[in-house]
Amino acid sequence: MRLPTWFAERHDPVAADSELRVSSVELFFDLVFVFTVTQLTSLLVGDFGAEAGHLPGLGTLQAVLVFGVLWWMYSGYAWLTNTIPPSRPARRVLILTGMAGFLVMALAIPHAFTGGGAAFALGYLIIVLVHGGLYLQASAAIARVLPFNLAATALIFGAAFAPTPWNYALWGAALVLLWTSPYFIGQRGFPLHPSHIVERHGLLVIIVLGESIVAIGIGAAGSRPTANLIVAALLGLALTAALWWVYFGGDEEAPERALLRVDVVRRTRLILGAYFYAHIPVLLGIVATAAGVKKAIGHDHVSLGPAFALAGGVALFLLGDLWFRRVLGLGRGTVRVTAAALAAATTPIGLWSPAVHLGALVALLVAMICAERVL
Repeated sequence: MRLPTWFAERHDPVAADSELRVSSVELFFDLVFVFTVTQLTSLLVGDFGAEAGHLPGLGTLQAVLVFGVLWWMYSGYAWLTNTIPPSRPARRVLILTGMAGFLVMALAIPHAFTGGGAAFALGYLIIVLVHGGLYLQASAAIARVLPFNLAATALIFGAAFAPTPWNYALWGAALVLLWTSPYFIGQRGFPLHPSHIVERHGLLVIIVLGESIVAIGIGAAGSRPTANLIVAALLGLALTAALWWVYFGGDEEAPERALLRVDVVRRTRLILGAYFYAHIPVLLGIVATAAGVKKAIGHDHVSLGPAFALAGGVALFLLGDLWFRRVLGLGRGTVRVTAAALAAATTPIGLWSPAVHLGALVALLVAMICAERVL
């Protein structure tokens, strides 16, 4: 049986050093992915003390397992559109189909460990098949990746029907299988455009930061705009702006230059380290911070969970950003490690006053930014 013409005609990859811009359909895709990630907060509710009898840390474990498999396939799609620009209508339709898979998973996430695992696995299978099929147009190297993706999907599907704790073991096995697969697959055969990778992940960080702004609105919903509420909201905005400055406030073209200085295989390894592994704590840090901000706005007191989410989220973000820059050889070390430790140490302040906690974190980040410019 002959393949359809739109698929059989292989795509000729653009030179790896040429400039490739992020398309509007990719931004549309990222919006759905970010919505999927925000659903992880539903798994953290128990850790915030909202569910009686909830084992401490269980929600966090669930969120990490789900995010781990989501992030693997998001990165796969970022590499896909880096190699196969979604310029044709048929390719855009398939990218939209992948978005549908992410939406199915988003709807299943709140119940991924309580009866919704099969729906999550179905959504995951959709995005794996679309990704593999499109990638074959440019590189046969995807054939080395596809068995790992399908095996992980099977493990997630099996977890939907396995009793506790075996379901967690299967989720963990899927995560380990995916994250370690690059060391078995190798990085040859995946030439990437630095400009596209840098821009795509930068825009993703901005979209996720935007969820922190949404969190301010959710936290303030139903409350009168008193002076205390307005001050707390402005501090929440300042905290988000400070996180933006930490990530983007330096030389925005430095990451791209660092990638262009090395050969194609070395470049792929650097992108894997800086934009896959290192961005995990960056994004999880923003999500945790947004969850803490939502609880801090409009409340005089919060429990340990939200206070730790706010402080720990900022600390995790700083460590992830440091990791990202170290992989690319962009420096900045001691000051950020110290700031991350101090951010985590602010947790008790949140138990006393959430607004003061927000102010303390803003002051800490501003001091860190100023110190880096002096040193």
